[in-house]
Amino acid sequence: MSLITLADPQSKVAEAYQSLRTSLEFSSLEKPVRTVLLAAVDDGTDKDAAIANLAVVMAQAGDRVILVDGDLRRPSQHEMFGLGNATGLSQWLEDGGTPPLQKTAIDGLHLLTAGPISGNPVALLSAKRLGERLAELAALADYVLVDAPALLDVTDAALWASQVDGVVLLVNGGSTKKEQAQRAKGILERVQANLLGAVLLNAE
Repeated sequence: MSLITLADPQSKVAEAYQSLRTSLEFSSLEKPVRTVLLAAVDDGTDKDAAIANLAVVMAQAGDRVILVDGDLRRPSQHEMFGLGNATGLSQWLEDGGTPPLQKTAIDGLHLLTAGPISGNPVALLSAKRLGERLAELAALADYVLVDAPALLDVTDAALWASQVDGVVLLVNGGSTKKEQAQRAKGILERVQANLLGAVLLNAE
């Protein structure tokens, strides 16, 4: 899917991403929100495009943004931005060192791709390790946006949610059921995540 914020920046959809950026900015007034997970409820939600488009408008507004592809099962952000995925998050979580960030075509936006898919992603996503790595990235940018598998699919997103400053829940207007959204919200509550709000995608 193309990035509509680049292909048609005057569209209503692109304007909606601008509004989301503003909402995130105002959510930081009382308590700093630097690291944000955009968490899809279920697999039917086009989370990858949503997160990429938000990253684009934030960078266009002058923010220094790092987009992290934390989906170590089905990574896609490198394809969104036409970049390689030979190295990325999976090795950095394991080995440390300098984060292997890649520049995108958008000024101010860097991508940390997922890297080679691990046989056991959950083993890499320990809370202590994630907290340390997110702190390193936050020191390099104004905002760190994280992509992860859907909340109802695997435990990965819950692990990320427990370590970021805030979570935005992504709901598919065409397919996500109310009980699914409630279950996802319950998962976030159990890990004491800071739920900033919800975004309805594909609304008719």
